[in-house]
Amino acid sequence: MVNNNLYAYFEKNFLKYPKRDFLSSDHGSIKFENIHEETGFYVAMFSNMGISKGDRVVAQVEKSVEAVLLYLACLRYGAIYIPLNTAYTKEELRYFLSDSMPELFVCDPQKENSMRELAKELKLNNVISMNSRKEGTLFHRLSEVLSSSFVEVCKDDDLAAILYTSGTTGRSKGAMLTHKNLLSNALVLLDYWAWEENDILLHALPIFHVHGLFVALNCAILNSSKVIFLDFFDSKRVISELPNATVMMGVPTYYVRLLNEQGFNKSVCQNMRLFISGSAPLLSETFNSFEERTGMQILERYGMSETSMITSNPYSGNRVAGTVGFFLPSVDGRIINEKGEEVVDGEIGVLEMKGPNVFKGYWKMPEKTKLEFTPDGYFITGDMASKSSEGRITIVGREKDLIISGGYNVYPKEVEMALDMIGFIKESCVIGLPHRDFGEAVTALIILQETNQEFEVNIKHILNDKLAKFKHPKKILLLEEIPRNTMGKVQKNILREHYKNLYLE
Repeated sequence: MVNNNLYAYFEKNFLKYPKRDFLSSDHGSIKFENIHEETGFYVAMFSNMGISKGDRVVAQVEKSVEAVLLYLACLRYGAIYIPLNTAYTKEELRYFLSDSMPELFVCDPQKENSMRELAKELKLNNVISMNSRKEGTLFHRLSEVLSSSFVEVCKDDDLAAILYTSGTTGRSKGAMLTHKNLLSNALVLLDYWAWEENDILLHALPIFHVHGLFVALNCAILNSSKVIFLDFFDSKRVISELPNATVMMGVPTYYVRLLNEQGFNKSVCQNMRLFISGSAPLLSETFNSFEERTGMQILERYGMSETSMITSNPYSGNRVAGTVGFFLPSVDGRIINEKGEEVVDGEIGVLEMKGPNVFKGYWKMPEKTKLEFTPDGYFITGDMASKSSEGRITIVGREKDLIISGGYNVYPKEVEMALDMIGFIKESCVIGLPHRDFGEAVTALIILQETNQEFEVNIKHILNDKLAKFKHPKKILLLEEIPRNTMGKVQKNILREHYKNLYLE
């Protein structure tokens, strides 16, 4: 029987360059030749703890070499890996743990006592801890076992991981990802982004998210690439490491911060061949400024927790600011209007897609899963998009972010793009707020590049030539900062809640 375990596929790549560092961090490193033995200790620990194939392992831990080994060991053992944002509070964890009911919960040593109390309350069996400094009860467990050579035989549709969506509107959903989902997407990206034999990845992303874990690390493993593994993003540290790397993946915020550093220039990027951006929209201003500063274009791509990557700008060929490129070769995508018909090029509709990367469904939510798929098997992303005549995709916002003002549909992204083209606006965010006459009022929240006393009058004047009147913001509010989550996505739910009475008072 063919073993479709993702780890079994990875293992083939450990021996291509056995003496090469896989992960190199401030707290330690590991070579490709040592991965199998090291994950073998985790596998033996799982066995001793009574964990079985298909059991869930929840990890809320610091980014570290050991945390990656935990992920790989779960794949190898056939356990289902569930990474959680390190910022989640105890009360937030209560939901995730009660929903997933893991056989093992791995947490930070400083939180272990508190987490044990919570686990007892939820009747969970095993809580252990770890951090980047090798502190915690997990390491005591590892010291008590001998490395195992065991690799579980998995089918391609066996679950490899569950990723919980951010849950900005309602209950967080656990997207179930199979071994096939993760492998198929990584293989496509390996080819589409033209990974080279001696590529070195600069990794400053968190590893509880699809971008940092399943895109960055899975691709690096399949390419037998060294990874410079930073604890977190620090612009000065990244600049110091760029001469040692060839590929970097980041969120738009990373690139904005790099551009704010005087030391970021063409010379520090001379060994780089690829900068990738995702997880949040990349402003055209950032794209253009980056190209002016470095001579390189950022490659923007688009994906979701449920699907990993769906589209990408090309590696070879023109990358267009404001677009997320073309559907990946493995993806069958379409854009559908309210009548269920495919839109003509240039029109806006809901993006739907199918492919081997599409998740198996939402954990313990069969009815919700059913609603997210069309009768002919396409996953409904909920993202509003348009397609150019040459096939380039532009994401204009979430379907749930659609503003219906006076009976007219307004897509926030379209208004934001018009605002971001105005020279004195640094950043914008557009939301719909309750309004007694219009139902919802288009409202813009902006950060200015420079002081502009007449900013509102000037903005409205400029928009007259760019947008239909019904799309114009009813009010324009100044902010010092736009709230974002860990991955750089604007938290519009927070803004909608804060300003919900703006037109009702």
